[in-house]
Amino acid sequence: MPSRSSRHQPILARTWTIRSPVGPVAYDCVKVIVVRSGSAILFSEFGQKPVNVGDAVILGANVLCGSEPEGHITVTTIYLDTDYVIDQVFWQHAGQLQDRLEAQGLAEMVYSEPAQILHLGEDRAGMLMPWLDELVERSIKGGFTRNFYRMQALWFSIAHVVAPFVKVSPVRITASQRAHIRPTLPRHRQFAPLRAEARRAAELLHQAPEEHWTLDGLATRVHLSPSQLSRVFTDAYGKTPLAYLTMLRAEHLAKSLRETDLPIENAMRQVGWRSRGHAAQQFRKYVGLTPARYRQLTFRPS
Repeated sequence: MPSRSSRHQPILARTWTIRSPVGPVAYDCVKVIVVRSGSAILFSEFGQKPVNVGDAVILGANVLCGSEPEGHITVTTIYLDTDYVIDQVFWQHAGQLQDRLEAQGLAEMVYSEPAQILHLGEDRAGMLMPWLDELVERSIKGGFTRNFYRMQALWFSIAHVVAPFVKVSPVRITASQRAHIRPTLPRHRQFAPLRAEARRAAELLHQAPEEHWTLDGLATRVHLSPSQLSRVFTDAYGKTPLAYLTMLRAEHLAKSLRETDLPIENAMRQVGWRSRGHAAQQFRKYVGLTPARYRQLTFRPS
């Protein structure tokens, strides 16, 4: 996982070898993951699927994804700032778009799937390896500011190979639907610091996801009206406060199922869900598996 300071770079790359179950975890950036060797079972909003050499995975911001390596898997992961990505969409279609807001609308319409597995094939994936290695090296040695032009050139070369495999859709998902059921793609840059109230609300949810939170109650804690909080929070995190809370609860429940032998219903209550049916439905929406199947799949202490 990149350090806190390194996450502020528009482009960051790291290579990892993973031998133990991971996640599901979410990042506030777009991730492009290229499988270099080995294989694994991934679980996310697309359900449970295998990935092998020659595959790449694209994850939108705030999308939960976990993995179960089959022995081991080595991947190079590129972390892309969401504003950086939306800028690229704008310049790619500058001849047809009036401004950056239109670019966001285009991205939200055509790149509506928050998690995708791309089957590039070993030959095409092999083309990426030298670029990926150099991108990782320059991320570590000097970072984006010092290597500005070269890191962008490397990313553009990688994107040129990957982009034709990305699934697009002509069906627009409304802003309200995106905010409530799945994370948005790159957000509109506000040219202002993240609102302190949004950050504080996120901190409260992280600190106590098991509480019986309501929008009114959370808004009172940060001294905003419910409608104001919903707006500034969605601008900052790509989903409403309660949808964000659901993601956190799914992440905590997965950790409990993975690391303890607590009965599933007890684990659900521990993270704040009172109804087993509702909890199972929400967990599956965000993780791609039922809680029972997730527990069977992932390693637990003997």
